Amino acid sequence: MLAQVAYLLKRPLHFVKTGLLQGLPAQIQTKFPERKLRVIAITGTDGKTSSSTLLQHVLLFAKRKSGLISTIGFFLGKNPSDSGLHVTAPQPKDLYKFMQELVKKKYEFLVLETTSHGLYQYRTWGIRPEIAAITNIAREHLDYHRTYKQYVAAKSLLLKNAKTIVLNADDFSFPLLSKQTKEKKVLTYSSSDRLPVGVTKAIRARFPEQYNQQNARMVFTICQILGISIQDFIQSLSSFQHAPGRMQWLQLNKKFAVIVDFAHTPQGVAAVLTALKKLQTTQNKLGKLLVVLGSAGLRDREKRPEMGKVATELADLAIFTAEDPRTEDVWSIIRQMKEQLSANHNKIVSIADRKRAIAFALAAAKANDIVAILGKGHEQSMCYGTKEIPWDDARVATELAKKQL
Repeated sequence: MLAQVAYLLKRPLHFVKTGLLQGLPAQIQTKFPERKLRVIAITGTDGKTSSSTLLQHVLLFAKRKSGLISTIGFFLGKNPSDSGLHVTAPQPKDLYKFMQELVKKKYEFLVLETTSHGLYQYRTWGIRPEIAAITNIAREHLDYHRTYKQYVAAKSLLLKNAKTIVLNADDFSFPLLSKQTKEKKVLTYSSSDRLPVGVTKAIRARFPEQYNQQNARMVFTICQILGISIQDFIQSLSSFQHAPGRMQWLQLNKKFAVIVDFAHTPQGVAAVLTALKKLQTTQNKLGKLLVVLGSAGLRDREKRPEMGKVATELADLAIFTAEDPRTEDVWSIIRQMKEQLSANHNKIVSIADRKRAIAFALAAAKANDIVAILGKGHEQSMCYGTKEIPWDDARVATELAKKQL
């Protein structure tokens, strides 16, 4: 406790208030539920929600009572409770109230997805994970953290109080993180690892996407630490359903396919589009790949040109549009996305209205094409100005497709 208070004093004053004035009372009021749970905490730029969801699924399959807090919501087993419209990490009072409920219902595990903002602001006050894992750290949230090194430092706060750490040896952040964890018990995972018989085959069969294979490798590593049998891990994969808005294939009764995904970073967009192109090649389909995407307002502006570049390099047609513009002008954001592209680039269409952009993509798609709608995923609102407007990419695409029949 004293160590946590001492560390808090190094944070800006308003974050000290979050940890000390909210976290400590929440702990006391709920009778320290974190001490009665085995907490597995996962963070990263991309893949943390998918990995957290998969880990909880495997634990439940193995008959281990597990709760989940993720970007999608709070889950008692498989029973969801929406945690908000634009969720990052819950406030301490909400976090501890949920943990108290898990303890009352005799749950063993809490799988906790965490964010750099939540860690830096000390919203996870008092929690000492049994295992802390990081999927990857790409450039993101630099509007908040300023530099990549500071962003890595914020993510690595998760590791300070963890008993065991799991790191991605293939990731750019690994050298930085490994230096900070020399005195810790650290396990790594890599795409080059030789896994036990049957595991690699099962992972590849369930997850054709390279990035999801990497997420599954991380989850397998955690399961090995927890003593989950290899057989339970393998068998659980066949019944796993992606989290909403993560590589979500829509059933639209069309000759082309439509997916919705939360990818909103250059690395995430590249991973999804690469996976879709590979899928088309594997299935010997000669269709084109169309992508609808934007870049959030009042967020890391430096990534916008890279987002545009990645989209046009990997897709046959990129439709640039709104994605939570907030108080920024959508057309200004789109212009920044096009900064690294030639003025006469013929693979771009710019449509500020997101509904019209999706409608355009659906109308342009032909047999065997894939339309990828990226950036919003599971989210149920879009921010214009300072207001949250109800929005759901999957619902909008489904309604538009019905009108086009």
